[in-house]
Amino acid sequence: QVQFVESGGGLVQAGGSLRLSCAASGRTFSTYTMGWFRQAPGKEREFVASISRGSVSTYYADSAKGRFTISRDNAKNTVYLQMNSLKPEDTAVYYCAADRLPITNATPRDGLYWGQGTQVTVSS
Repeated sequence: QVQFVESGGGLVQAGGSLRLSCAASGRTFSTYTMGWFRQAPGKEREFVASISRGSVSTYYADSAKGRFTISRDNAKNTVYLQMNSLKPEDTAVYYCAADRLPITNATPRDGLYWGQGTQVTVSS
C-alpha cells in the first residue's frame, strides 16, 4: 500500500555531509513511524534512526548520535536523513522503512515496509 524511493546517496570524502531523502506514495504516510537502516557488504541490515509520525520522538543508534539527524515533512510525504561528519565506516546502502509501531534495532526486519535503497560511499 505504501512505496518509498530513496535518493541523495553518493560518494563523499570523510568529514563531509550528505542528505538522504525518502519520498513516499500514498495518503497514509503521516500515520507511519519512519526509519533509516543501512547495510554494508557482508553485514546485516542495521538500524540508524527513526522518527514518530508527528516528529515528537526520534531515536538514534549510537553510531549516528551527534552526527545524523532524521526529520520528516508529512506535507511532502518525505523523510530525510542529514548525515554530517561522515566516516568510511558509514559506507553502506541506506534504506528507509515504515511501520505502524516504533522502530528500533530490535524491530523485525521482515515486518517493515522498505524502499529500494541508495548507496553511500565515504572515502578515507
